[in-house]
Amino acid sequence: MEYVILAVIIAVIAVGAVAGLVVSGRRRKQLPPKAEAPVITPPREPAVGEESATPVPEPVRTVEEVTLPPEVPVVEAPALDVPEPTAGRLVRLRGRLSRSQNSLGKGLLTLLSRERLDEDTWEEIEETLLTADVGVAPTQELVDNLRTRVKVLGTRTPAELRGLLYEELVGLIGTEADRSLKTAKHEDGRPAVVLVVGVNGVGKTTTSGKLGRVLVADGRKVVLGAADTFRAAAADQLQTWGERVGAATVRGPEGGDPASVAFDAVKEGIAEGADTVLIDTAGRLHTKTGLMDELGKVKRVVEKHGPVDEVLLVLDATTGQNGLVQARVFAEVVDITGIVLTKLDGTAKGGIVIAVQRELGVPVKLIGLGEGADDLAPFEPGAFVDALIGD
Repeated sequence: MEYVILAVIIAVIAVGAVAGLVVSGRRRKQLPPKAEAPVITPPREPAVGEESATPVPEPVRTVEEVTLPPEVPVVEAPALDVPEPTAGRLVRLRGRLSRSQNSLGKGLLTLLSRERLDEDTWEEIEETLLTADVGVAPTQELVDNLRTRVKVLGTRTPAELRGLLYEELVGLIGTEADRSLKTAKHEDGRPAVVLVVGVNGVGKTTTSGKLGRVLVADGRKVVLGAADTFRAAAADQLQTWGERVGAATVRGPEGGDPASVAFDAVKEGIAEGADTVLIDTAGRLHTKTGLMDELGKVKRVVEKHGPVDEVLLVLDATTGQNGLVQARVFAEVVDITGIVLTKLDGTAKGGIVIAVQRELGVPVKLIGLGEGADDLAPFEPGAFVDALIGD
């Protein structure tokens, strides 16, 4: 009996366990599946040339609401200067020259017009010529010729005396010398090279700039070389002169090697197909041997491209005989081919033209008659004497 009761209890427990498992299985099947976390994908940027899938309309604005960007001002290149033609320039400047030089011409004509030409008068004529820096030997030659011709002439009207003095002064200056500037391009395409030399204070850089204008006026394509590296202002000044007429300027660092700048300027001239390369060298005291040697170095370095065509020595006409000392020293360092006389507008010492030519055997090729941009003129003996002695 006890076994029967125990079997019933075990059966009940087993049925209960089976029922519990069935109910638990049903509940599990009724539970919803666990939701996965949503994956958020950022909107894709439209590719170049692809329209946006969802264009966002911009708000419509009225004309008054639209702000236009400021206009960018158009900077026009400054107009280039048109230099005066060099032909006849000295004749056009005759008035300026005669106003400053008439003390020489008028003084001589007044003395020669005296009724009696005694020794005292001839001494005054000599003194007038020497004061004008004509030089001792040329003065003596001129006085001797005048004495002879006045005796032969007999009568001495103002017109006859003026003609006589004109002929003698032109003869002293000389008309046979070649005063042309060798600035034309060579047959092989290499540009002509012009060196401008001289001491500080004679107006050398200004003369270089004005000479650039003279060459442009004559139809030359010019490259300027600022080889005065010891003064930054000199390079700036030369570059300004070049920009006025459309001439390129080659310059180097302040305190750099002048010979290197000169070499680069010629190289640039060759590359640009220029007619003329004009090189402004540093102003050098003629008493400093080292600096003069450096000038010789500049010339030697430039000649690696080819021979230098012109070496122009700039002299201040007001310095008189001191200018002749400078000229002699420069001529020993480089072969001077021509003289440029500046500041003839403020002095009555026009006789320096005669003296410096006699001293060096080199012609005066250019003269400066003022501060104006076109006041540098090719030297013409006849026009110069004509202005010298006045009407």
